[in-house]
Amino acid sequence: MNALNPPTTVLVALGSLAVHIEEFLSPTGHPHDRIAIESILSQADVREWLAEMERMAFLPVKREAPPAPAKRRKVV
Repeated sequence: MNALNPPTTVLVALGSLAVHIEEFLSPTGHPHDRIAIESILSQADVREWLAEMERMAFLPVKREAPPAPAKRRKVV
C-alpha cells in the first residue's frame, strides 16, 4: 500500500474516525461512538495503512503506559 496515496476505503475510514471522535468528545458523546472507533481501527486496510505510516515515521510515537502500582500484601 502506498501510504501517501491510500485507497478510498482508508480515506472513508479516516473521515468516519474524525466524525465519531468529535461526537465521542462532545458533551453528548455516546458509548456507541467508542465502539465505532474501535471497529474502524481494527479494519485490515486501516491497520495496514497505519503500519506503513509508522514505518515511514509519519505518526507520533505512542507513549508507553505507566507501570501498574504494585499490590500490597496483607500482613497476617
